[in-house]
Amino acid sequence: MKPKDTSVRYLLSSSPHAHASVSVTRLMLDVILALLPTTAAGIAFFGWPALWTVLTCVVSAVATEALCRRAMGREQTVGDLSAVLTGLLLALNLPAGLPLWMAAAGSVFAIAIAKQVFGGLGMNPFNPALAARAFLLISFTGPMTTWLKPFWWRSPEAMTTATPLATQEFPGFADLFLGIMPGCIGEVSALALLVGAAYLLVRRVITWHIPVAFLATCAACALVLGGAPVHVQLLSGGIVLGACFMATDYVTSPASAKGKLIFGCGCGLLCMLIRRFGAYPEGCSFAILIMNAFAPLISRWTKPKPFGAK
Repeated sequence: MKPKDTSVRYLLSSSPHAHASVSVTRLMLDVILALLPTTAAGIAFFGWPALWTVLTCVVSAVATEALCRRAMGREQTVGDLSAVLTGLLLALNLPAGLPLWMAAAGSVFAIAIAKQVFGGLGMNPFNPALAARAFLLISFTGPMTTWLKPFWWRSPEAMTTATPLATQEFPGFADLFLGIMPGCIGEVSALALLVGAAYLLVRRVITWHIPVAFLATCAACALVLGGAPVHVQLLSGGIVLGACFMATDYVTSPASAKGKLIFGCGCGLLCMLIRRFGAYPEGCSFAILIMNAFAPLISRWTKPKPFGAK
């Protein structure tokens, strides 16, 4: 009779060995939900043009993702909602009056060039929505810097205007905080953005390190470099949107707490330098993209040592 095998057997496999209950789809959904207040505010401020821009970007991003995955013969990833989030973030970084074909071209660039060319979700070195915004800004500078006034400001002879940073005519604190000013669809209302950011912090989707470091550095630079007052620098343009929703992207930012602080400070410093000395009055997108390139190096510098290592 064959003896019973009493040896202990172990299953050997590569990491990760511990799995969290949170899925990619759940994370994407949380960020989408956090963006709903600022999306609603943008549509309320700018009307139908904002709604059509959001729908165009989201539909184009999802369609592009599906076509790219099919063309590459890879598993479909539309269901993880990452394409929906990319399209929504891009739309929120666009002026409401942008021609819809340009918005669609931006979504195609974000998904096909900035994401799928590198292998898909988790492989892209740069934030796809910001890469697409930079592409549109360089390619179509005029339409990308033409802003609709909020609907209650409009008159037949004055439908568009420049942002406060470009005109150096600053609204009051309440108007800046609520969003009663020209700008991109999703960047004008700091109140709506902070409500969404609070939701992400409560859900532990993001941590405080990057937003606080980003905003604090911008405030310090505003005091040192001069120009617009601190509250104007923080509440106008894309700083709050960038600090809370763009710079905190898992894939293109460091993972360690120390690395996040360095990353956030770098974003804030570059943003303010571009605003003060650059050709564009807004530098948030370019600052984050530049720091995306340094994120792997920052991660290497700040990588925690294993327990017991010298």
